[in-house]
Amino acid sequence: MSQINNNKFEEVTLSTQPIFEGKIISLQVDTVRLPNGKTATREIVKHPGAVAVLALVDDKMLVVEQYRKPLERNQIEIPAGKLDAGEDPLEAAKRELEEETGYRCDTMKLVCSFYTSPGFADEIIHLYVADQLTKGDAHLDEDEFLDVESITLEQAQQYMREQRISDAKTITAVYAWQVYKLTGSF
Repeated sequence: MSQINNNKFEEVTLSTQPIFEGKIISLQVDTVRLPNGKTATREIVKHPGAVAVLALVDDKMLVVEQYRKPLERNQIEIPAGKLDAGEDPLEAAKRELEEETGYRCDTMKLVCSFYTSPGFADEIIHLYVADQLTKGDAHLDEDEFLDVESITLEQAQQYMREQRISDAKTITAVYAWQVYKLTGSF
């Protein structure tokens, strides 16, 4: 059996020009050599990664509603947040769940990890599921304003049709929940 060449279309970085260094993201422009020998530029957003939690309580999914400035509107999303430098994704998921919803969970299961926009960003989101939750107190960041709600699968599907839920991580969680309800496993 022959080995698949995963680098068949590799673009070799010739130079990197930092453009912006922010609190959450940075932007760089790379000059690359293409597989045909020509050069091109690539605008790349660097992100530390994030976690998201499909938290289930009494056959309902915990969601948060918050304003998203890039969209200029409120969104309904599952609890989520960025990874701190060197932070374990599982511990970050537990932290974000408690900070945003007040719920704690000792055990979580990784559903999947996915890249949000690999054409221009390296952000990866680790999606966990938690279903044995204990209610506690939320600990929002000082610049975080949100409402917590628990919704049924049918409500989640309706919110998707209305585009109140329209982000990839929450849509992925809704579909994972739907598969779980049909098959009994994630």
